[in-house]
Amino acid sequence: MNLRHFGVLGCLLLSLCACRGVRGIVPDIGQEADSFLPPTLAASASPLEVFVTPDSQPVAPTAVVLPTPACTNLLTFLEDLTIPDGSVVRPGELLDKRWLVQNNGTCNWDERYRVKLESGDSLGAPEEQALYPARSGSQAVIRMLFTAPEAPGVQRSSWQAYSPEGEAFGDPFFIEIVVESPSP
Repeated sequence: MNLRHFGVLGCLLLSLCACRGVRGIVPDIGQEADSFLPPTLAASASPLEVFVTPDSQPVAPTAVVLPTPACTNLLTFLEDLTIPDGSVVRPGELLDKRWLVQNNGTCNWDERYRVKLESGDSLGAPEEQALYPARSGSQAVIRMLFTAPEAPGVQRSSWQAYSPEGEAFGDPFFIEIVVESPSP
């Protein structure tokens, strides 16, 4: 045998040992190790897949795309900060209403989130407005400007948060006022 045959035979023997394991160094599957096992590399943050073609040439690795779990939307009403329910107001009075709410969902509210009139009179406010941006788990103040109607009586304007997909979510919130009768 010439030197070239020994080199090929040596490479083949090393390849087989690496795949099968050598007793006492790397155990066979199902066999306990009697000695030290070298550490393995930790999995990377973005797993890669390598494909081998029939002619044994590796194809460039591609990142595995893992599905992103959908977030959930939730708005919890905490308290009226201004204009408590049942407040008596003058006809035509400008009302600066503020509600304290919490984003209890896992979605961050951005410019795509909306607040829409659900029932009652809009009291001069736009019937759809941007929802205050808030990160998941944080509190936010929703502020709307209303104008009391001229007619006396109880007025209630109810509002609801909407996701970018147009789905209502969370607690509705409202303003309820009593417009006093005009002075004689």
